[in-house]
Order: sequence, then structure tokens, then C-alpha cells
Amino acid sequence: MKLEAGSTKLKNTKMNSLLNHLIMKFKFENLVVWQKAMDLGEKLIALSQTFPTKEKYNLTTQICRAADSIALNIAEGSIGQSAKEYKKFMGYSIRSLAEVVTCLHKVKFRKYIKEDEFIKMYDDSYHLMNMMVAFKKKIS
Repeated sequence: MKLEAGSTKLKNTKMNSLLNHLIMKFKFENLVVWQKAMDLGEKLIALSQTFPTKEKYNLTTQICRAADSIALNIAEGSIGQSAKEYKKFMGYSIRSLAEVVTCLHKVKFRKYIKEDEFIKMYDDSYHLMNMMVAFKKKIS
């Protein structure tokens, strides 16, 4: 990749095209807390696919909706909102994560996952919760 002196224009158009796809354009996409919420959400959705069929319209959909709501509310709150409004949406995200943790306890209690799987998801949730609470406190 070669840049012109004093210019940000790329000579290689294929590289420029690739970089445009890699650069995150929305503010929330650059937030580590949003990225972690996205990762956890996808892990939880994959986990939910292992639940018994009888849980399809109960625990499976509940944990998926809650998991998706975490990142969705972070994103929604970050777009052109006041600090007060942003904090409100972060509060929704935090409550959704608490809902996920409660679902994880139910999943463990019903023996749909092994102890080590529970511990991993629980620890990931705990770390995300700490990040989210700290992030919410810094919004001004």
C-alpha cells in the first residue's frame, strides 16, 4: 500500500475498498463494550440451539431476546442521544444482561449445560457487566 506524500488518498483501489469495509462507520461499532456484547450474544445464541426442543418457545427465545437486547440497546443509546438518554439505554442493556444471567442459572438448574460451560458464560457475563457499569458511569 502506497500513500501519496501529504495525502490520505490510497493508490491501490482494491486496498481502499477493503479498508472501507474494515473501517467502522457508526460510533458504537468502535466501543469495546458493544463488541463484547455482540460476542457474548452470539455465544449465547449458539448455546441456546443445544437446548431441548420443548424449550424452543420458552427459555431458548427468552435468552436469545435478552442476549440481543444487550448490544442493541448500547447501539441505540449511542446515536444522537443526550447523556441522560444514553445512560437510560445503558441501563436497559445492563438489565438485559441480568436477565441473561438468570436464564443461565435456569439452564444450569435444568441440566442443559455442563458446569464448565456455565462458569465460562457466567464469567463472560460478569466481566461484561463490570464493563457496562463502568462505561455507564463515564457517560457525560
